[in-house]
Amino acid sequence: MADFDLIVRNGRIVTEDRQIDGDVGVRDGRIVAVEPGLKGTGSREIDAGGKFVLPGGIDSHVHIEQKSGMGVMCADDFYSGTVSAAFGGTTTVIPFAAQHRGMKLRQVVKDYHEAATPKAVIDYGFHLIITDPTPQALGQDLPALIRDGYTSFKIYMTYDAMKVSDYQMLDILALARKEGALVMVHCENHDMIQWLAPHLVEQGHGAPKFHAIAHARVAEAEATNRAISLARLVDAPMLIVHMSEIEAIETLRQAQKKGLKIFGETCPQYIALTADDMDKPGVEGAMWCCSPPPRDSAAQEAVWAALKDGTFQTFSSDHAPYQFNEKGKIPKGDKTTFKEMANGVPGLELRLPLLFSEGVQKGRISLQQFVQLGSTNHARLYGLYPRKGTIAVGSDADLAIWDPDKDVTVHWKDLHDNVGYSPYEGRELKGWPVTVISRGRVVVENGKLNADRGSGKFLSRDSPDSAKPKGITAPELQTMQRFGLKPLF
Repeated sequence: MADFDLIVRNGRIVTEDRQIDGDVGVRDGRIVAVEPGLKGTGSREIDAGGKFVLPGGIDSHVHIEQKSGMGVMCADDFYSGTVSAAFGGTTTVIPFAAQHRGMKLRQVVKDYHEAATPKAVIDYGFHLIITDPTPQALGQDLPALIRDGYTSFKIYMTYDAMKVSDYQMLDILALARKEGALVMVHCENHDMIQWLAPHLVEQGHGAPKFHAIAHARVAEAEATNRAISLARLVDAPMLIVHMSEIEAIETLRQAQKKGLKIFGETCPQYIALTADDMDKPGVEGAMWCCSPPPRDSAAQEAVWAALKDGTFQTFSSDHAPYQFNEKGKIPKGDKTTFKEMANGVPGLELRLPLLFSEGVQKGRISLQQFVQLGSTNHARLYGLYPRKGTIAVGSDADLAIWDPDKDVTVHWKDLHDNVGYSPYEGRELKGWPVTVISRGRVVVENGKLNADRGSGKFLSRDSPDSAKPKGITAPELQTMQRFGLKPLF
């Protein structure tokens, strides 16, 4: 009888803080040994000689089988989305259970579970999206859901159908602080965008390239500063998602230097695309349209600097897949203006290969930083560590075996999403995950999927350390307490 269910031998094992040449032993879906020259036999053994053995990736910002605020359904369901993730070296995803106005949060969560359970091939959790913070939502439903393991949620500062007011944000932040949840924020100044966009369209400038002008850099910078200020007032930790812009990044960096618990995230589109990619004939540029939009080469360098110096904790895909047709990106066909286009680009499968090729291979980040940005920090921020995000005894056996010398030319036909195109078509990448293991199951090998529909498991998450307040509110709130006034939260 074999000593292990699986042994991965002879790999360069890389975690956030170490590299060793050795073997990984797996039993019952968990890692039970990590050491050189592991004695014993496995029912299955994989020779990883010449390759890296990394923690399976975690993508904590994906939109799967979700209807947008404009009423457009994502191209990927929980089967195609999780298959795509697995082929890209990701073994855990945290998509959104999106509340639209008038919807009860409990029903939203139920609906997304019913969609995911029979289809997902890798493990998954859910963030909530809060658009309707009613007294019932904040007073009953959301606190109960946080205690049930939905310990993070997203709010928007823009989009008519999604945005919450500053007043509502303060209510939500105060609740998150009290209950131990992490708030994710989409930071763009709604009124700036709403003021610019009609002026552009009315003057005949409705092409996709004008999306980048309407979503001005200062709109992201202002909203980032305002969100941080709101969080600072009530001492609520916060993560700012999909950051793209130089001033906003610097605002985040300065907040962190002041000791505030403000975290940052960026995405593949902000290291690999620019606003020029939207400058295409007709409405073709809609395929590169997302919010915030990609900026320019100077912004790309600022993003890389923030990835390297730790200003950004996570690198997520913000996978928002819409097909290039009237049911997706361009609801009015060739007459669609940038205001009407579905915002978002696919990136789930290419997230880690792009970061590896452009980051590790070109010396912009280290291999250990790659592990942090693509896996470990996600697990720490969202209450999954050490079950996920590392290679250690007791952790789930989520592993990605990377061939650093594998050359890949991106073609959508070789990918596994349902989008129909890739914004990275024709890009040359170096380094690719050739074998992917989820809870000890070899789910991807030799370019083939070996996982059944519904074999992924839902992950109830702990209240993370990232959500714990610093214990220092604004001086005025401290003064209120000295006066004997009732605490606001």
